[in-house]
Amino acid sequence: MNGRKPSHKDIADTLRQRIRSGAVPAGSRMPTQAKLAQEFGVERGAVRQALAILANEGLLMNVSKGSPPQVAEPSPAADEPQTTMVGLAPRMVDAFQVPHITIDAICLTSETLMMGLSEPLRLIYEGRLRPESITLRVLLPSSRINLAFPVPAGDPDEAGTGADSSTVDDPVHSRWLAQRNAQGQVLRHNLRALRASHGIDIKVEFRALPFTPPMKLYLLNGSEALLAYYMVTKREEEIGSEKVHMYDALGTQSLLFSFENLTGHRDEAFVNESQKWFDALWNTIARTLTLS
Repeated sequence: MNGRKPSHKDIADTLRQRIRSGAVPAGSRMPTQAKLAQEFGVERGAVRQALAILANEGLLMNVSKGSPPQVAEPSPAADEPQTTMVGLAPRMVDAFQVPHITIDAICLTSETLMMGLSEPLRLIYEGRLRPESITLRVLLPSSRINLAFPVPAGDPDEAGTGADSSTVDDPVHSRWLAQRNAQGQVLRHNLRALRASHGIDIKVEFRALPFTPPMKLYLLNGSEALLAYYMVTKREEEIGSEKVHMYDALGTQSLLFSFENLTGHRDEAFVNESQKWFDALWNTIARTLTLS
């Protein structure tokens, strides 16, 4: 430092480098302000300013005059995929920043979509978001098909088991159908309630697909596509009084990948083609779905 005392910004730069290099790992505490002041040969005020900078950057937490602050756990990068449970709600909030919102979704049930929309709906009731219209279109599997999943797990050579079994008297299919209908009804009710409470123009429509979607897809305002694959796994669940082994997909834990419609960016083609694919399904082989 050429013989001069380091500024609070210099101290912040040095401590930032220690944190990012792992020299001071996440979850550990920084040295006391007294020790840092002694190390850098400065007054404690300069140390406090440096710590405040790092706290504002999200690198430190619990910064106070008491015990030394902790190094925060690193947050995911903006383009790093997160689980659908974590990543969908903030993307929905961003989509609700415009006056006229359109959401198209292809999924196995409405569970994750319902949870993802809960945050922007809460912000509407708090008066922090004020959309003029919301249009939601959802494609779900038809109740009349043999689903690829969830299905009972059994010997594929044994009649009446596996993916080719009939849906009649199938507790796994019955449970899925009940969830599909109940979650869809709640989702529709939650959105339609905004028409009466806030005067928002609401359009909600469900249609049935003749196949099981292998992934979930959310299209937000025609400008972003969010995709997550259904990871099929074998698991056991109690249905009624019976323990059933099944092949199922836990969609809330699937990683959610975001593609934005940015001019000149390669993601633009993915978003546009995904929207065309959805519209083609919606207008051709999809049929009106009654949630009963």
